[in-house]
Amino acid sequence: MQTQKGFSLIELMIVAVIVGILAAVAIPSYQSYVVKGNRAAAQAFMVDVANREKQYLLDARSYAADLATLGMTPPTDVSKHYPIANIIIAVSSPPPTFTITATPTSAQQAADGELTLTSDGIKGPADKW
Repeated sequence: MQTQKGFSLIELMIVAVIVGILAAVAIPSYQSYVVKGNRAAAQAFMVDVANREKQYLLDARSYAADLATLGMTPPTDVSKHYPIANIIIAVSSPPPTFTITATPTSAQQAADGELTLTSDGIKGPADKW
């Protein structure tokens, strides 16, 4: 008698089911972490813009209305999901204030909503910061 080598169809099906269950649990969790990472990158950039705005205020006695005036461009990991056209700096006076708004355009970040940061340090939405 010869012994058979290899796996039976039942064994392969059991492995496929186990891999499917693991993927069903792991993929949504992974996507959630990716969204949080993209949001954190955008928030860090917004804080950098706010710091640069405060430095600009000391020199020019007003806030800059755009990123070009500040000499800034968003990093590629931010601009993929929050393009430069969607990072808006709204300046008002007197007294001089600004609001930085980042609106996501990628489908992955769209459910996350827009992020805001004001010259007073108010961050919105509060549950996302």
